[in-house]
Amino acid sequence: MTSVASRTRIRWEIAIVLALSFGASAVYAIVAIIDRVTRDTALSQQTATINRALSERPVFDLVYQLLAFGFGLAPVALVIYVLWSSSRPHLGRLGLGRPVRSTGRGAGPWWARETGGGVLLAAAIGIPGIAFYLFAKAIGINTTVVPTALDAAWWTVPVLVLQALRAALGEELIVVAYLFERFKRLGVGPWATIVSSALLRGSYHLYQGFGGFVGNVIMGVVFGWVYHRWGRALPLVVAHWILDIASFAGYPLALALWPALFGAPAG
Repeated sequence: MTSVASRTRIRWEIAIVLALSFGASAVYAIVAIIDRVTRDTALSQQTATINRALSERPVFDLVYQLLAFGFGLAPVALVIYVLWSSSRPHLGRLGLGRPVRSTGRGAGPWWARETGGGVLLAAAIGIPGIAFYLFAKAIGINTTVVPTALDAAWWTVPVLVLQALRAALGEELIVVAYLFERFKRLGVGPWATIVSSALLRGSYHLYQGFGGFVGNVIMGVVFGWVYHRWGRALPLVVAHWILDIASFAGYPLALALWPALFGAPAG
């Protein structure tokens, strides 16, 4: 049993971790959506840019992008530090590392099976996700999301891949694995944890519009269920990384092929 003092400490720890990461992002996103819906311009005529230039000078833009990547992983380092175990697997409480017991699911090394599971999960989420985004945009409940507005340079795609990795590690290790472990310590049931995690995921995407909120809540429920079922974080990280790489690096191609669907509204 976790003592009352320990539970209080865990609650404070969760509050601090979220205040340094996605809790703060959720607050900013809520303010952003209020700002958006109170403007004269319709939500569907607004844009939300995810990756933008941080300097007009390419060399300094690269430096700032790399700094954003490195410091953006600080909250991940914090939860790794907090949940590090002295025995192997050191990150078992985050669902990482060699499983303690063999799952018996297929042949091959554990990391290959989990990576393959992540690829399948990305396909299951990605294709319906694009359709839902276009639907939400068409009915006027979402902005036009611009995954990247970076200028073309030799480092653009590698930086986008790194930013996708930062998002994947941060969201899946903090919003899913960390919260699952901490909520379990507090006696919160699995479905309450899944729903709470999914609502948090949706809330910090509200800056994109209500479609971004709903779509990410659905994604959060699926990812939460997968994590509850298998207790493994690597498939979620791989799936999220693939989805964001496809979104970030593939956006210029999608824009060139289907400008009416993915382009920013005129005017």
